[in-house]
Amino acid sequence: MDQIHHKFVDVRGLKLHYADIGSGPSTVVFLHGFPEIWYTRRHQMVAVANAGFRAIAPDYRGYGLSDTPAEPEKASFADLKADLLAILDALELDKVFLIGKDFGARPTYLFAIFHPERVLGVVSIGVPYKPPGPSTYHKYLPEGFYISRWREPGRAEADFGRFDAKTVVRNIYIFFSRGEIPIAAENQEIMDLVDPSTPLPPWFTEEDLAAYGALYEKSGFRNTLQVPYRSLGEDFEIPDPTLEVPVLLIIGVKDYFLKFPGIGDYMKSEKVKEFVPDLEITYLLEGTHFVHEQSPDEVKQLILSFLGKHV
Repeated sequence: MDQIHHKFVDVRGLKLHYADIGSGPSTVVFLHGFPEIWYTRRHQMVAVANAGFRAIAPDYRGYGLSDTPAEPEKASFADLKADLLAILDALELDKVFLIGKDFGARPTYLFAIFHPERVLGVVSIGVPYKPPGPSTYHKYLPEGFYISRWREPGRAEADFGRFDAKTVVRNIYIFFSRGEIPIAAENQEIMDLVDPSTPLPPWFTEEDLAAYGALYEKSGFRNTLQVPYRSLGEDFEIPDPTLEVPVLLIIGVKDYFLKFPGIGDYMKSEKVKEFVPDLEITYLLEGTHFVHEQSPDEVKQLILSFLGKHV
């Protein structure tokens, strides 16, 4: 961890933070999910740097050590895509590998569609590619579905506000690590899904939690609720949704996302490759939603194998 350097780049009026390690001729860019920050990619960053690549992991606008935009409620996935392009230009990176986790897969896929000439390959952890469109999961799940609750202005803010930032992150890591979709009862809030005595997952330490908690004390959750949850209906007007770059999808068999309506069937069908002609899929049998932290050695070997094929 000590060899990871922390730097800032001025991007579209904001000072964005990124972690940086390695100096190889090819660069791997890691994009995080929620409630993650750059720190979530620490294991894989060190591994790819040791294998001769440069690894960088930005904090999105409003996350971690990056500046928060003046109007967080207007932040969007389009901003994340534009920020990524600006970061690559500022760092003079011509072509890179992109590795996206959770909702970080969306700006990863979008960037590869709009700027295929800048992408050597994509690794997605946990989320298959589907042409971007409005989220419809809420139509098939109860009112207490966590995304529905978090999309509701003010509700998550009130729910999270009952606790310090560290406790909020702790609870999210616990219920996202389970195999069931987080759904609250009618008279219950999402944070109430975790009993205070519940231990952290064995692969997530108190030291890890402290690192997250300290950064969320700085940033708060205002921007993180906007992107991804309140930006899911964005229209990107994509003329051709086909991904023309090689893609590796790594997913845990016990990831609750596989229980989202239609996702399990989609993954088992040929439709998952309809818009991704060059797709590999690897399932990790014990993997949950945070498979990259739960099984860091397996995930880093899969990533290194993919990079070696396409460098």
